[in-house]
Amino acid sequence: MLVIVAENVPPRLRGRLGLWLVEVRAGVYVGDVSRRVRDMIWHNMEEGVEDGNVVMAWTSNNESGFDFLTLGANRRIPVEMDGIKLVSFLPPEEVEKGQEYPF
Repeated sequence: MLVIVAENVPPRLRGRLGLWLVEVRAGVYVGDVSRRVRDMIWHNMEEGVEDGNVVMAWTSNNESGFDFLTLGANRRIPVEMDGIKLVSFLPPEEVEKGQEYPF
């Protein structure tokens, strides 16, 4: 299972995601794709995200049962602790500076 949440991305990227996944809510895409297709989708997002932000989560064989990547400026950033990815929050002023954390 693959889930993508896209905010403030260009319409052409949203249309591209709609080719491979089902948009169940505005900006929320789900599907069941291979790793190769998932990597190709992520590459397309890196190319077209512009000022938006994206999180992609998928099932994985690890302690938490899933893994995820983020792209673009967002207050939530992934942090790894003891082999498990958690989410940390930045102060709002750091996000306003437009800092990007592609983890």
